[in-house]
Amino acid sequence: EEGTVTLRVLVSAAGSPTRIELARSSGSRLLDAAAIEAVRGWRFQPARRGSQAIEDWALVPLRFRLDP
Repeated sequence: EEGTVTLRVLVSAAGSPTRIELARSSGSRLLDAAAIEAVRGWRFQPARRGSQAIEDWALVPLRFRLDP
């Protein structure tokens, strides 16, 4: 299967994902679930307000593609 999943991720001030929501489905439940599972283990560069890291939402697109 191929497709693009877009997730809405709440990134903590420490850089970990604290909430993950499906913003746009790929049309495949398997790809959507794989994207969510992958992002759970990621670490992000948190947003900043001045020099202080803050919690904020980010849109994360993940493209699944089969190479020929």
